[in-house]
Amino acid sequence: MSKAVSRSASGGAVYGLGLIGAAVWYLSTATGFWAGVLGVLKAIVWPAFLVYGLFKYIAAG
Repeated sequence: MSKAVSRSASGGAVYGLGLIGAAVWYLSTATGFWAGVLGVLKAIVWPAFLVYGLFKYIAAG
């Protein structure tokens, strides 16, 4: 009997570091409380903004 080994743990680490970095960025540029709340929400979905910007760049070129 063989064991299955998962080797995809680094994706979670990259997302986690990106989440922390995005939260710091959005919170440091927030001008008020609700802008900070919106910044936290944006930090959670930062990959969507990244992919959108990439596709927009590719379409323009």
